[in-house]
Order: sequence, then structure tokens, then C-alpha cells
Amino acid sequence: MSDRNRRLFIGGEWTEPDHGHYEVINPATEEVVGLAPEASREQVYAAAAAAREAFATWSRTRPEERAAILDRAADLMQRDFTGNAALAQAESGATTSTARAMQAAVGAARFRRYARGALEPVEEPIAPQINEAGPMGRAGVFGALAVRQPVGVVTCITSYNNPWANPAGKVAPALAMGNTVVVKPAPQDPLSVYRMAEALDEAGVPAGVVNVVTASGPGAGEAAVDSPDIDMVSFTGSTAVGQRIAEVCGRSMKRQLMELGGKGAAVVLDDADLDSAAAGIGTTFSFYSGQICTAPTRVLVQRAAHDALIEKLTAYAGHLKVGDPTDRGTVVGPVISAAHRDRIESYVELGRKEGARIVTGGERPAGLDRGFYVAPTLLADCTNDMRVVREEIFGPVVVVVPFDDEDEGIALANDSDYGLIDYVWSSDVARAFRVARQLRAGGVGVNTIGRNMEAPFGGFKKSGVGRDVGSYALHAYSELQAIVWPG
Repeated sequence: MSDRNRRLFIGGEWTEPDHGHYEVINPATEEVVGLAPEASREQVYAAAAAAREAFATWSRTRPEERAAILDRAADLMQRDFTGNAALAQAESGATTSTARAMQAAVGAARFRRYARGALEPVEEPIAPQINEAGPMGRAGVFGALAVRQPVGVVTCITSYNNPWANPAGKVAPALAMGNTVVVKPAPQDPLSVYRMAEALDEAGVPAGVVNVVTASGPGAGEAAVDSPDIDMVSFTGSTAVGQRIAEVCGRSMKRQLMELGGKGAAVVLDDADLDSAAAGIGTTFSFYSGQICTAPTRVLVQRAAHDALIEKLTAYAGHLKVGDPTDRGTVVGPVISAAHRDRIESYVELGRKEGARIVTGGERPAGLDRGFYVAPTLLADCTNDMRVVREEIFGPVVVVVPFDDEDEGIALANDSDYGLIDYVWSSDVARAFRVARQLRAGGVGVNTIGRNMEAPFGGFKKSGVGRDVGSYALHAYSELQAIVWPG
């Protein structure tokens, strides 16, 4: 099916949208990539009803069959890899290497991972318990099992910064556990998710197990949350939207998995390898153009290392090529939209007014008349009460706050509404781990921004609810049931 004129995927059928189509814009060129369907609320409800009907059969499908379908889908995604990566790049503005390695490739890999995940044990034996005679019955030895059961129908609302990896990280484990899904992609770059649905359809996923609905406004997403056929909402996006979703879910006790905002603290101690720290922190300038919630955007540096780190970060930013993401050598592509570019620029101006010093960046890149580009920007002389330090900017902007001793650095790191991933740099590993254990964040990188993709992922505080990735994602899309019997 052409990406120029997409249809909804509901109940195994490619369906014309009730409200026509809207344009998906290439952030690098401002040209139209394709047309995405505008679903009505009624069509979203129909998708949820189709998923509800399909759940009874899919949840009882043998794990080996679910695994085979996910594996075939991964094969098809790999077969169409070049086209998938090109589309992801066009609608998200990612650089070529990012679109290929971190978007399309990771998407296929996650389906492969959860094809194996479908075969993981769902039963855990509990040690027998000896009960004395009493009001609950005769004395005896009681055995028990903890059994993971699928939750039911899951709405997957995905983020715009990675149109392959983020949806795959929700859909694949949900399906592996026997759930059915309604996928509502971000409005800015939804076309890749339809490619994912095509692969699943060709792989033999039964009708209604996977449904995809899109819209440019909030109505479709609201319907995908408030539908009575939905049992769980998995959402990646802003904390503000997550809070509104949680309020709706709370009325009917729907399960939630929320990966929300971040303002990652990078605690750089006075004995740190500053080249390593600058390289890690510098990825905020380049990776997804800073549009990633795990980025180390809030640098807390011990005063003895402050000036040297500023110098190294400035040099790092100066070596980054900003421009067309399809050009060889480009490191920093555009942000997702004109509105988001303007938002980032307003934060930089706010920082200047608050008293921050713009060390580098702060102006729109020269010579780029089309596209939504933001120059890598470093703000120094910041204090922890500034809005640019406290609020998520979601762009290639790094703020730097100095501190005197280790305890102050930890206190500053924890003085945040967010707690997704923090970082510690120190040449003394024992010291780094001591600091890491005191940070109120769902994850901590010690001398690295790398991640172990089997480790649990999620946030403290307003950064989210629940954990996924690896086997933890299978747990997230399941309910625990206890089965007890007399021995």
C-alpha cells in the first residue's frame, strides 16, 4: 500500500477513514511525505471492539504459534529494511545512521526478541505452606503457583521520536503475552507504524489482534483511552499528557504503563574522565537532536572540573555538522516540527533572561532556510531554580550547574520532578556506585550513556509508572494470578 494515501487497519481490514487524511511533513525539507488517515471516535471504538473480540482466541493461542508470527513479522521487516528506514527518516527527520540502526533495525530486533519472549515460562512455583486447622478449613499442606495472564486489550500510544523502536517495544511484548492491541501512533510520524502493521498482517496475525488508528488531533487518542473495551494503556510522551491519561484510566481502574518526561542529571565528579563525560553528555546535542527523554540534559559538575568540562562540551558541539539528515556526515538533523523548534528557541531565550550564559548555539543555524533546525546549545552559569534547569526542553540544549561537594551534587540531582535516567562520571568506580545508589531515578549510567537492553526501564516520580524492556516488558503486559491447592 502506498504511503501517500494510507488507510486505517481495523479488525484485519484496511479501512477508509471517516475524516479523510492529513499531511505528514518531512522535518528536514517541509515537504509532504504522505497522507495519514483521520479516524473518527467511532472508528477507534470499532478498533477496540475488534481487539476485544479477537482477545478470546489470541490469548489461548499456543505460545509457539504467537512466537512464529512475531518471528515472521521480524523477517518481513528485515526484508523491507531499506524502505522502512527511508520512510522513518523522511517522517521523523532522523539522520541516516539513526534511521537505519536505531529505528528500523531496533524495531525488527524487538519483534525477534519477543518471539523468544512468547516462550518464556509464565508459571512460578511458590514454596508449599503448612496451615493449621482453623476457620479456613482443615490442616494441610498447600501448594501454589503464580501465573502470568495477559491483561486483555492494550492501547499503545507511541512517541514521535522513534517511529519504529517505540511502537515495537509495546506491540511485540503485548502480543507475545497474548494481549490484543490498538495502536495510536504520534500524529507527526505515523506512517512507519502502518508498515509495521503490514508486516504483521502478512505474517499471519489474526484479524483484530492488531489495529492501527491515527489522527492529527487529540480525539482519536482520547477514544483509545476511554473506550470501555480497553483494559490497559501503554503511553510514551509528556508528563502532562500522561497525567490526563492516568485520570481517565483511574475512573475504570485500567492498567497503565507510562514512560513520561525526563531531565536526566549527569553528575560529573572532580575525578571524572572529562573526555568520556563530554562525549556522553554531548549526545544530547546530536542523538535525535536532543528529542529523547533519557538524554543527560542537566549537567551537575563539581567546581574543580567545571571550567574544563565547559570547554570540552563547547568543542564537542562545535564539531557537529548540522543539516540535511540524508547528507553523509550530518550529525544533527531537524527537530520534529516548526512548533517544537519555536518551543526550544523560547526556552533558550528564557534561559538567557533567567541569567544563564549562552556558551554556544542559541541562534538558528545559518544557511538552512527550509527545515526545523536548532543549533546545539550550551547554557552555563545556571542555578537549580531556573526553568531551563527544571523543565524538559526536549531538544539539543544542555544546561550546566556547578556544585561543591558530593552531597550537594546528589541533592541537586534529586531536586527534580523527574527521575528517568541519571548518570555519574567518576574514575573511582566505588565512589560512582555509591552516588548512583542515592539517585532517585529508574536507571543510572555509571561512566556511560549505554544501556543494557534486558535491564528494567522506567522512571521514578513524574517520569512514569511501571517498567518494561527485556522480560520486564512481558511482566508489564500481564496480570499475576495465584492458583492454590491442597497437597
